[in-house]
Amino acid sequence: MHLSESQKQFLWTLPQPMFVLGGTILMALVCVYEWMDKWILLTLMMWLCIPVIMLGERISPRRKDWWLSRGDLFRDVFWVLSSYLFWIPFFTEYYEGPIQSVFGRLRDSVGFSLSLEAHSIGGLLMMALLATLIIEFIAYWLHRLQHRFLFFWRIHATHHHISKISVGRTNRTHPLEFIGLTLGMAVTVSFLVASTDVIAVILAFKTLSVNVNHANMPLRSGVFGWIFNTAEYHQLHHSKNYAESNRNYGCVVILWDRVFGTFSAKPQIEHAGAGTGQKLPLWKQLALPFFSNRALRKL
Repeated sequence: MHLSESQKQFLWTLPQPMFVLGGTILMALVCVYEWMDKWILLTLMMWLCIPVIMLGERISPRRKDWWLSRGDLFRDVFWVLSSYLFWIPFFTEYYEGPIQSVFGRLRDSVGFSLSLEAHSIGGLLMMALLATLIIEFIAYWLHRLQHRFLFFWRIHATHHHISKISVGRTNRTHPLEFIGLTLGMAVTVSFLVASTDVIAVILAFKTLSVNVNHANMPLRSGVFGWIFNTAEYHQLHHSKNYAESNRNYGCVVILWDRVFGTFSAKPQIEHAGAGTGQKLPLWKQLALPFFSNRALRKL
């Protein structure tokens, strides 16, 4: 059966919401019916979504010049392993201790009474959506600051100095920025007193979203892209063109970009990267926060 171009474009709007929302609903089901341990499911999602999306990139790439070489894969494996084997366990260890305690007391001192917990599938999804919108509102403004001031850009630059867009690059986040991102989320969910089930649903949605948003596949946004960020919109944020990269700041939510005037639906970019667009060796990626302003501008 021959499909028209509009039909093909519509079909490409389906994979991302089916993958992301399907995984998120699965997590809510597991939390309610206890089919398995929710943290084991989250771990499986973290590890398996990358090879699954990479397979999709090989079968149907947005751009073949973004296919990763063996050297690219080696460097990307470093970032994935450092995130999943060190930083995420580090965050988990400290969330239930000092972070939750300190901001729980702060919440009590100001008389904040909202508590995000639910025991039904619909309730968990609604609470997770509310928390995600709040988390993303804060992250949106912090992200804009990183692009506006060189002092903050230096810890964010590692994620932008890529010449190819792929799910393999999702975790290319400098340790200093990773600490800030995870602490920011920990502070928010602690202040909101989100239950562990709500947190699990939030993390499932975020994990699947950020990986798909970096996929080198011809995904289209559709209705899902009215509120949530998509691979189509996020590629623009990785454009080497400075003006284009200062668009679509949302990590998993695009709504705040629409509200505050930084949204763009431009469908294609010429080159990915930052500055001169040069590929950086691993040691430079790690050393970027310590470069002088002059050295940063030359990269």
